[in-house]
Parts: sequence; C-alpha cells; structure tokens
Amino acid sequence: MKVVLLAGGWGTRITEESELRPKPMAEIGGMPILWHIMKEYSHYGFYEFIICAGYKQHMIKEWFADYFLYTSDITFDFTQDGYRTVVHDRRAEPWKVTVVNTGLNTMTGSRIRRVQKYIGDETFMMTYGDGVCDVNIQKLVEFHHAHGKLATLTTVMQKEQKGVLSISGDNTVRSFREKAQEDAAPINAGYMVLEPEVFSYIGDGNDVVFEGEPLERLAAGGELMSYRHEGFWQCMDTLREKLILEKLWQENTAPWCTWDD
Repeated sequence: MKVVLLAGGWGTRITEESELRPKPMAEIGGMPILWHIMKEYSHYGFYEFIICAGYKQHMIKEWFADYFLYTSDITFDFTQDGYRTVVHDRRAEPWKVTVVNTGLNTMTGSRIRRVQKYIGDETFMMTYGDGVCDVNIQKLVEFHHAHGKLATLTTVMQKEQKGVLSISGDNTVRSFREKAQEDAAPINAGYMVLEPEVFSYIGDGNDVVFEGEPLERLAAGGELMSYRHEGFWQCMDTLREKLILEKLWQENTAPWCTWDD
C-alpha cells in the first residue's frame, strides 16, 4: 500500500525554518521530520511513498538523491585516475520514493489529485508532512478494511489551550476553571486510509482543500470514519512545537520512535 505525504505548503507559521527549506525538511535530531514520519510507516511494513512537494521542492529531491551522505561513511578517492566514491556499510531503508512537484500554491486536495497516476486503482494512505504520532498503523488499516467505507482519518483529542470562563450578560465573570480533559475536542490528526473512489470527490483546479468540500461530502454520505487514537500526536506548526519534539528526541523519550535502529 502506497503512502502519500503532503509536503508542499509554505509553512508560514514557522518562518524560522521555512525561509530556508520546506517545513517537512525541518530537522528533529538531525533528520527531517519527513524522515521520521516515513520511519513510522516503514516500521509497519509500508515502504512506498509519494511525496506531494511544492515550495522549494528541489530540496526534497536533493536530500533523497544524497541520502547516503546523511546515513553512511563515504570515501572520496582522488588518488587514482579518475574520481571514485565508495559508500561503506550502506545504510538505507527499503524505500521507493516518488517526489512530485504538485505546484507552489496548490491546495491539499488538488495536490492529492495530481498524484493519482502514481497511486492507481488501489487503497492508499495519506498524512501531513509536519506531524508525528505513535498510532498503530497496522491496526488503523485493519479498522479501515473492516468498516468498508471510503475514508478513515485518525482523530486525537485536542485540549483547550486556555482557562474556561462562564460570563453573564453584563460581562461579569461568574466562574473560572483551568482547562480540563472534558474540554477537549476531537481533531483531524491525518494518518488517513483512503479508497481510490475518493479522487472523484476532489474537483479540478488548484484550490481544492481536501479538508473542505471533499471530506465534508464524504462525511455527509456516511463514507468517512474516525479512528480514535489515545496516544501521542504532535504537529510542528511553530518553533515552540519544533523545540518540544527536539527535546523529546534528545531525551530518548520520543513516543513516535517505534523503530529499532
């Protein structure tokens, strides 16, 4: 089963990183967060990836072209006639990676539509290139196949960020309490499983937001299911959130690191 990764946005909320490179290439522990997400999937035996690139898309292509430079010891031999490069103890995952330039200002749904020819007529997975999670992807896929609907998205409970106020009509604060678990609401965490029929829900053009009309129509037709995840999930929209992920990685407590090496 192929995995589609959305990695083409501008990353405007984390300009400290996105001015230099695409947000999915921002590094956690010296490796792009995109790599971390791919390691999650490959831990469960999913090795074929289609990356929907856009903003600074050449940097994603260059990174994979130079993959051994990041993972292996290399000898650059200038002593013989001609130049020779030797890669020692080749360290690489069994990945097949297709990086597609889906456009600079293209919205999420339109990006997905543009990679349809690489997916074919088969079930596929999709997630965002800026968030990590410890969801059991194998169980997610099993859940999707069991219900028989067209789409499954993973949901997590997002706690309220502020205290809760009770305010009367004259603006008097009647009560205050700190945020609590019961204030949480389920949100879309990505990690979707989709049937190829989903493409028919995505219109033409560059401006189709997948989280808009396509998912709304799927929901209205009873074709969208939620896989509730109780564990860890964290997006990387801001520098503060990047630092949270970096701290977890440096302390060897990163919940999304389910792989062995």
